[in-house]
Amino acid sequence: RRGGERMGEPLPPPVAMLLVVVVMTMFPGVQGSAVTLTCPESCYSGSCVNGSCVCDHGWVGDRCQHCQGRFKITERSGSLTDGPVNYKYKTKCTWLIEGQPNSVLRLRFSHFATECSWDHMYVYDGDSIFSPLIAVFSGLMVPENIGNNSAPEVATTSGYSLLHFFSDAAYNLTGFNIIYSINSCPQNCSGHGRCVGVNPGTVSSSRVYCECEEFWKGEACQIPYCSNHCGSPDHGHCDLTGGKRCVCNDSRQGPDCSLPVPSADAFWELPGVTHSALSLGRASHQAVVHRGLMWVVGGYSFNYSDYYMLLNYDLSSRTWDVVPVSNGPLHRYGHSLALHQDDVYMFGGSWRSVLLTLQMSCGASTSPGVCGLRSGQSRGPLPPGGTQRHVVPREDGQHVMLVFFGYSPVYSYLSEVQEYLIGQSSWQVLTTRGALVQGGYGHSSVYDEASGYVFLHGGYKTLGSNKYGLVDHMYRYHVHTRTWWILKESGLARHLHSMALLSGTLLVFGGNTHNDTSLSSGAKCFSSDFLAYDIACDEWTVLPKPALLQDVQRYGHSAVVSNGRMYIFGGFSGACVIWHPPLHDLSSPATFCHPKQVSTDEQCFPLADCGSCTSSTHGCQWCEEHRCISAHSNCSVVSVTAPGRQEQECLRLNTCRSCSLSPLCQWEGQQKQCQAVPGQACEEGWDHVGEVCLQINSSKDSYDNAQHFCKNQGGNMASLLTATHVSYILDQLSKLQLHSKLSPWVGLRKINVSYWGWEDMSSFTNSSLRWLPGEPNDSGFCAYMDRAEVSSLTANPCTANTDGFICEKPVGRVERPAARPCRLPCSHRTSCRNCTSQSMECMWCGSTQRCVETAAYVVSFPYGQCLEWQTQDSETCLGLHSCSECLERVECGWCGDPSNTGTGVCMEGSARGPMKPLPSSNMGLDHSLCAADRGFSWAFIQCPACQCNGHSQCVDRSVCERCENFTSGPRCESCMPGYYGDPTNGGTCHACNCNNHANVCHANTGKCHCTTKGIRGDQCHLCDSENRYQGNPLRGTCYYNLLMDYQFTFSLLQDDDRYYTTINFMATPEQATKNLDMSINASNNFNLNISWSLSSTARTISGEELSLISRTNIREHRDSFSCDSFNFRLHHNITFYVYLSNFSWPIRIQIAFSQHNSVMDLVQFFVTFFRSVRLYVELLNDESILTLSYTDCFNRHLQSFSSTSQRFSMGFRLGDVPLIGS
Repeated sequence: RRGGERMGEPLPPPVAMLLVVVVMTMFPGVQGSAVTLTCPESCYSGSCVNGSCVCDHGWVGDRCQHCQGRFKITERSGSLTDGPVNYKYKTKCTWLIEGQPNSVLRLRFSHFATECSWDHMYVYDGDSIFSPLIAVFSGLMVPENIGNNSAPEVATTSGYSLLHFFSDAAYNLTGFNIIYSINSCPQNCSGHGRCVGVNPGTVSSSRVYCECEEFWKGEACQIPYCSNHCGSPDHGHCDLTGGKRCVCNDSRQGPDCSLPVPSADAFWELPGVTHSALSLGRASHQAVVHRGLMWVVGGYSFNYSDYYMLLNYDLSSRTWDVVPVSNGPLHRYGHSLALHQDDVYMFGGSWRSVLLTLQMSCGASTSPGVCGLRSGQSRGPLPPGGTQRHVVPREDGQHVMLVFFGYSPVYSYLSEVQEYLIGQSSWQVLTTRGALVQGGYGHSSVYDEASGYVFLHGGYKTLGSNKYGLVDHMYRYHVHTRTWWILKESGLARHLHSMALLSGTLLVFGGNTHNDTSLSSGAKCFSSDFLAYDIACDEWTVLPKPALLQDVQRYGHSAVVSNGRMYIFGGFSGACVIWHPPLHDLSSPATFCHPKQVSTDEQCFPLADCGSCTSSTHGCQWCEEHRCISAHSNCSVVSVTAPGRQEQECLRLNTCRSCSLSPLCQWEGQQKQCQAVPGQACEEGWDHVGEVCLQINSSKDSYDNAQHFCKNQGGNMASLLTATHVSYILDQLSKLQLHSKLSPWVGLRKINVSYWGWEDMSSFTNSSLRWLPGEPNDSGFCAYMDRAEVSSLTANPCTANTDGFICEKPVGRVERPAARPCRLPCSHRTSCRNCTSQSMECMWCGSTQRCVETAAYVVSFPYGQCLEWQTQDSETCLGLHSCSECLERVECGWCGDPSNTGTGVCMEGSARGPMKPLPSSNMGLDHSLCAADRGFSWAFIQCPACQCNGHSQCVDRSVCERCENFTSGPRCESCMPGYYGDPTNGGTCHACNCNNHANVCHANTGKCHCTTKGIRGDQCHLCDSENRYQGNPLRGTCYYNLLMDYQFTFSLLQDDDRYYTTINFMATPEQATKNLDMSINASNNFNLNISWSLSSTARTISGEELSLISRTNIREHRDSFSCDSFNFRLHHNITFYVYLSNFSWPIRIQIAFSQHNSVMDLVQFFVTFFRSVRLYVELLNDESILTLSYTDCFNRHLQSFSSTSQRFSMGFRLGDVPLIGS
């Protein structure tokens, strides 16, 4: 998919291996010596044996430097890593850390670098992936501030931790180093406290906690409070009993009350909040502010057991509250949310299309209670996820909700604007003007009520030609005129970020900034970038990142504005932070703007249509030549409208389904492109130029005759009214000048003494065409183009002849061709096999049982919800027939049967045993599925030592003693030669059925590898009749039917020929009075048997053939068979059979049968001719190819026959084409 990249230096191995070389010294009389071979490099996780590394369980590579398997860790503390170098492609590693029940296992990620959004580390609070998922890590997680002690930590409370790492087949980075400990304090109390509790660091089930020093707080004593004593007493005082924070005087603000009110400095704040006992963490949620509360609706969470759909945060008291919702919807994320009066409208998300309305007044502090939820009856026409929405007033006073862009599993990335009319509950897709914009997923937007504009930024989009990624697009949409504008870009692409409006400035925070690893320059999944866009000046500014003691990088978060402050909440790897703007700089629009840089043509060229070119702030202009250039460049004719918008509208639709939404577009399957339906067209021989069809005729004729010709064609003489028509004609004439000079008539005539007009009655102007000096002359009443290169006209009598004329006629309507049906969308495919049947079009995620579009994998699983993806068919646990395959799937375990020979069943499970689905949709342990008291054994970390697939007992615990049941291999995993099948896990091997024409067959399918050339079929039961082989392999064999007086060459050189050891020929004399000569030679030795029969159906009835010759281990043979001895006159069907056997591959064989006289006659010449021409038959890949090599001999013989005035005719067949010469 993409190229590779290495980041950072390899981690040093935790254990250094000492290599000792022992040399046996040679002494006199000693007959030999022994030297222990050393490994070129140290073995990281293995031992050196005879110069090669033998890896420990779970490690692979020439130095055992890559993890690939499962590990079980029982030590109370330690570390784990993927290896000392970059992890390898397609890595799957699983670690089970086992403590005591209910003990706390704490994991500290001291280093982590993987490919963002594709390579993930999953952490489960339990011993399987069916346990609660508590963290997912991906990307570069290097702390923003080295001194903030903020390396990520995760704690599990079940006594187990299961960590699973998966990487795809693309980029491999430096991986990770994780330190773990049991019952330790978070962050070791950050050096600002001590770890207290009963026996901290032991396996006791007691809880330990940090006892913080004065002026430090937080779970890990990582948050300072009351710095500088809050400037007491002048600035504020320290609240030591409540929130342990500074309480500032009215004239002061800031975390330490150091800033005046108002202040020219902005600052960030981590608010001290009183958390609910329930989980607050979520991403891709939505938030709105209403009546002093920040309402948080929906969002993605790792664990929904204690999840609530609706939260609110009191901006004054800084407290959270959980609000129950009656008739609550299924949890969703990636939806859009819009507030209108006391109702919130939620649409889309998690690929749902039902519009939901939530009454917000019930959850206010003045009216506590259960909020009611109404489900709208109307469904959106295009159900998207990752959209943005706003409620705006229309010019008629009604309010509508606008939904911008998004991703639909059916229609892919959307560029449409959908409108929901709140009063009438109706939907429509709007037709827009201005620039042609490209929609996507995960963009941000803000509605500026004062100007009526909606601003949109960034997103993840398809870029055409199977390319997709992040963009930095900045758009502006006017809600009344429905017009798009393209604004200046920031140069920092991102998606799932936030954008808020504060007094004329758009504030962009965070987001996922990883595009493609080869292009991202190490951009992190979680960004804390802070950008500002000045609406008035169309300028971007990069603002300082939050200078907090905790990293706040994130994506999928929300941002709201209240009382001049911006509140950031949630997201992937996020917490709640507040940004306080300064008094100046950003709190009011700039009083002046810096002069803009002059745009260049290169900046304008990508704007491929007139609307985008003229509706942008780049300083571009649209030229008549259909291109966008800088407004400071020369342009022959500037235009504000141009044809071709519909073509561009269609081209931006990148899938068949999205293309089918427009009645003016059609999908071109071969080019995989959406194209405009031709609404008008010209007949063959006519060219479509502008709104007419033009044709240049090179005939020399008068004006009147030319006009008559044009009218017979349904047109008239051409009226070249526009610069487009003229430039096209000049271009075509310049091409025709290479062959002949044309001076064509045009449809321009003198109407009266001083007035010239076109044939369509339009007046003539000199804008595009002009008269040559001295023209028009008095004698000329019709005009032609005399010097095409300068678009000049000459007047001439209409009866005079000139070279060529130009016709025109209106374009005709074309019916839209029948559209071919689109393929079934990926989202509608419900099995791995069906999903992956179209190569690389869809991807299957087994852990979620979803099929998604390849171009939308990142937006379908933005938070690592897919444990592993496949583009080829794969089995469930029960479909895997070996323990090694079973344990490659993290959700599976192996139940070995009592035979202890390697047979068993693969099933879903955990370290403690197999699991089965419960009515609650969760998974529960069920030991009866693999009962130990009945002799079954459960393997979850490592397969049993004896793995003989049920075909042998083991000696020395792991060595298969003797493979039975026609099996072979170190683990009896293959069928013996001559047998086929799948012997794994007790499977059966079957004998090959090849009708005695093959010794071996394909190990899996049983298809026979026939040993006789010319016999084919899965069971060697057919003759290759298409290539001149005949016979009956069920009762005998197949023969190549030779022709007389031809030499045949059989080249068995291809890899498919390696099984051939035999080839058979048959030849029947054509002349009764001539002897039959034969010759044969080969590049390798062979055995030869020649026999004869009175019939050509030999070998079908025993006893018909009589043996003539039998020779072994030869390379050539010549012989002659007398026509008298074999009585060719009487036995018209006599046939000779030649059997070549026991040869080795590769081989080239030449064979010929001929009949000729001793006196040179015409027939003798015929034979001599063919011997000179050397007509070969090359059999390559079962195709007969005749090749001719001509010599001077043929010419000499032809001359000798011509000189004697003899006439002759000869014929031969080349393939299926007869060639006759005489």
